[in-house]
Amino acid sequence: MLVLFSCEEKNGMTQSIGDRTKAPVLFEDSVTTILSDSGIIRYRLTTTKWYIYDKADTPYWDFPEGLRFERFDLSYNIDAALQCNKAVYFSDMEMWHLMGNVRSMNLSGERFYTEELFWNRQDAKVWSDKKITIIQKDKKIVGYGFESNEQFTKYIIKRPTGVFPLDDKANNE
Repeated sequence: MLVLFSCEEKNGMTQSIGDRTKAPVLFEDSVTTILSDSGIIRYRLTTTKWYIYDKADTPYWDFPEGLRFERFDLSYNIDAALQCNKAVYFSDMEMWHLMGNVRSMNLSGERFYTEELFWNRQDAKVWSDKKITIIQKDKKIVGYGFESNEQFTKYIIKRPTGVFPLDDKANNE
């Protein structure tokens, strides 16, 4: 759905209402977008609200109610996922800022939990300065500050605070 701005005619001239640097050029409600690679469906992005501010000083897309991004294997099973409560994408910089209950799962099944995450698509890097919890098959790793490649397969925790073994029951919850 395209957001339309109402106009008012005054003395033969049409005036736009609102400051275009603060108004979205596009608003979408309840969006599911499918992305393909070489004709094969590979990704799905789902969100309830999506605003695009193309005339802002730093153009951005706003997802005020969060988003979910899923990657599919060749059998259309979800093999990696990322979701959060709020997200902003700075289109000129190709930079994501994910906030609130950020959760990710990589291709190995490792799960990552934090409250804030940045993703620079140009550098293919992901990072956070907040608390990070990583759940692996047999252990939980906790720390503060995190850097990774965008696949979440090569990562470091800047200030680890603990590695905790998991029993099978705890790992399945």
